[in-house]
Amino acid sequence: MNRQPAGSTRREFGQRAGLLMLGLLAAGCGGPAPAKSGQSGGAVTGEIRMITPIFEGSDGAQVLSGLIADFTKQHPGVKVTPDYTTYAKLNEKLTTSLASGRPYDVMLMGVGWIPPFAAKGVLADLGDTPAALTAEYNDRVVQPGVYDGKVYARPIMLDTRFGYYRKDIFQQAGLDPEKPPATFAEIRDYARKLTVRGSDGKLTRAGIDILGIDIRQGFETLVWAAGGDLFTPDGKVAFNQPKAVSALQLMTDIIRTDKSEDLGFTEPGAATGVPIVQGRAAMMLGHNNTWQEFEQNAADLVKSGKIGFFVITGERPALFQGGTIGAVSAKSKVQPAAKEWVKYLASSGPSLAANQQRGNVPALKSLLSSEYVQKNPAVQFAMKNLGNAYSEGGIPAWLQIRGDFKATIESALLGKQSPQQALDDLAKKADAAIASGK
Repeated sequence: MNRQPAGSTRREFGQRAGLLMLGLLAAGCGGPAPAKSGQSGGAVTGEIRMITPIFEGSDGAQVLSGLIADFTKQHPGVKVTPDYTTYAKLNEKLTTSLASGRPYDVMLMGVGWIPPFAAKGVLADLGDTPAALTAEYNDRVVQPGVYDGKVYARPIMLDTRFGYYRKDIFQQAGLDPEKPPATFAEIRDYARKLTVRGSDGKLTRAGIDILGIDIRQGFETLVWAAGGDLFTPDGKVAFNQPKAVSALQLMTDIIRTDKSEDLGFTEPGAATGVPIVQGRAAMMLGHNNTWQEFEQNAADLVKSGKIGFFVITGERPALFQGGTIGAVSAKSKVQPAAKEWVKYLASSGPSLAANQQRGNVPALKSLLSSEYVQKNPAVQFAMKNLGNAYSEGGIPAWLQIRGDFKATIESALLGKQSPQQALDDLAKKADAAIASGK
């Protein structure tokens, strides 16, 4: 789900995170003070089995080992055993563990995943209240862990999507480098002016890159900016309603009418690199980790302040907020310990270490002033704009529906269907999944 830092940059973040953890542990502030289980004053004990799609690789394992050592020092009767996986395999492993009758005690999962699991009764109520958590986190960050009024997960790290633009290219095209697009109409207008094609018609610079991130997440960001939503508050399909359709129409117009980008010009994780970093795109809808690509491959642009950010805005400003949240199994035999571990991971020191290792966005308001955030303009921009953040999911059938968005969006971009037809067809599939209770 999260885009990974490139090779050497990722190692650098791992090294920094390792140093950060040494400092935290030495200062005794790696997490909250030792806590009780809530069972007549008894200390929490037991072995916690945790599945995690983050802390991957040797760098991540080093950070997690430090966190485990700190936590078990505070709670000597606890052992934490991690099972590393990827987001691509996470749902399958979670489902298998539940079917086997031996679920993981702690499950780190994606934003949007809580309703599908909470609706089946497999998650434990953490005992928090949304109102209490909003004192520490932005309300937009708290809500993905809430289902039916109860808190089932705490946020550990976020990853966001927003607009990037090249101020130097804006200036070359006669656009004000300090005024990024503020409406859908301006996005299209600026993109047309910034697009460059050769005499043979071949695209050499995209006015805007809307295909450089997960296509579903890009579409969703535009839906929210258009004033639409994926589902109604009572769980019915809303992504084929007029405002949401206008988001797919915008994507289609950029590709097919304005020709400000070509299909295949870029794609997430492409070996050719990020076009906006290379100057092959003037704007993009990007991940906060794109900043690392700039730092690694275009340091001169970073130093000269030629990279700008903007919140995608149509009827309202919106940025995509995904991330990793921690939940506890309702059937865990070590629930008190598991809940303490989740609270620890979501606390300031551990959260900061986890986010720094991956270059992601901390969820805690207090970390906005941290050195890590202050030295990363993209992360700082994301944190300051979390009030405009929206998250996918929200209904029990989400995990069955989300995989069908890619083909739907591509059908419109290829001209096989109109945006309305494509989204109506997807709505029929979604309605069936919702009706089946999945």
